[in-house]
Amino acid sequence: MTGTDRTARWSPGDHILWRYRGHAPDRSGREHVDICRPVTVVQDTEEILAVWMAPGTECVKPVLADGTPVHQQPLATRYTAPRKIVRDRWFGNGVLKLARPGVPWSVWLFWDAGWEFRSWYVNLEEPRTRWAGGVDSEDHFLDISVYPDRSWLWRDEDEFEQAQRVGLMSPEKARRVREAGDAAVAAIRAWESPFPDGWEEWRPDPSWRVPELPEDWSRVPARLAS
Repeated sequence: MTGTDRTARWSPGDHILWRYRGHAPDRSGREHVDICRPVTVVQDTEEILAVWMAPGTECVKPVLADGTPVHQQPLATRYTAPRKIVRDRWFGNGVLKLARPGVPWSVWLFWDAGWEFRSWYVNLEEPRTRWAGGVDSEDHFLDISVYPDRSWLWRDEDEFEQAQRVGLMSPEKARRVREAGDAAVAAIRAWESPFPDGWEEWRPDPSWRVPELPEDWSRVPARLAS
């Protein structure tokens, strides 16, 4: 294995962490993880990593200093207002996440109650870095929703622009992210994998237990493993 995919393969049913680095250093000037989601491995091959985030999973996420959800903050100050990191539960239905090595996005599948498939969600992000306990990435703000009729639309373009205005993303990086988004759109229009692969018919093994969030969820600096 090469590039960003050098650790041993995980087996179906293994529990790993799916983490995202913060967009700005912490008070000590170091990189840090501010989103951590325990997930169950569905499939791990040279072509794809598929994981399941079960309903009710305990996760880590950023909130405003007073505990208010980040997205309730006005956009103008959303990325500059003081924050803290808290533990919380994933609400709603579970999410299936699919990622190909070296590709700067992952594809998430969402279902309504009763397993009626709703949509795919293309999350633009850094190609995942594998380490012994999971994968690390950095979210790139810009996203794409894709629907069963093959229609699609951009998501969070306002957040993408605001991140640039407040200096969380350089013009060069923003250009690369937009290029990645255009490449994702080309894959959608061509209906390339994983969209025609039937993942919307997948269901989790009923014997799987919900992964636990470990106390040392922030272990291993995000950029050390490769």
